[in-house]
Amino acid sequence: MRSTSPIPGNPWPHDMAITVEDRPHTLLELLWVREAHGLRIEGDDDLPPMLTDTPGPAAPVDEATRARWQETWPRVWRAAAAHAGRDDTAELMGRLQTTANGSPERLALLQELVGPSWRDEFGDDAFDDDSYREWRDHGDERHRSGIGHRLVDSPEHRDLADLIAAWQAGLTKIVTIPCVGEFQRRLSPTAMLMTATTRADSAAYRRALQAFA
Repeated sequence: MRSTSPIPGNPWPHDMAITVEDRPHTLLELLWVREAHGLRIEGDDDLPPMLTDTPGPAAPVDEATRARWQETWPRVWRAAAAHAGRDDTAELMGRLQTTANGSPERLALLQELVGPSWRDEFGDDAFDDDSYREWRDHGDERHRSGIGHRLVDSPEHRDLADLIAAWQAGLTKIVTIPCVGEFQRRLSPTAMLMTATTRADSAAYRRALQAFA
């Protein structure tokens, strides 16, 4: 969301660039793990609310694994959320192009791009599950159905005044998760996390932007 030069009559600042990440893959996997396995997560109020689209139960795991997952989940969530708040993907991709295939430098940059994840911690086995595939595919379908809406109808244009104030305070990236209720947290000096419900509701979105500013 950016124009290269001022457009007469357009209230959007021509140099304001805002990235909206509304399908954060790593965070979605973590949210599915938490609910499909019914993990009882103890933690602060910085942890996200429950999903709006509840997945079916996953294949059960043994009690030792379940206990380890419950203990580990908040740490992995916070690390993955912090990584989702980074806004340097273009810069990392540029550096990646200068490295040789198979080089340690290239591997390190790829790991930096992907960031911490549940797969990195426990492997891929948890996601070889019908519950995950069905939930993921349903979410992808809903996301595709929303593509094509006019930019002028977006929440960012709807609540532009508060967005501009947040941008002036440093905001360049908004990450949304498909969870219930009003919820927002600052991820970094330039990024914030919120529920899709928050972004969709004008009053809630304005409160989130005002909290950032």
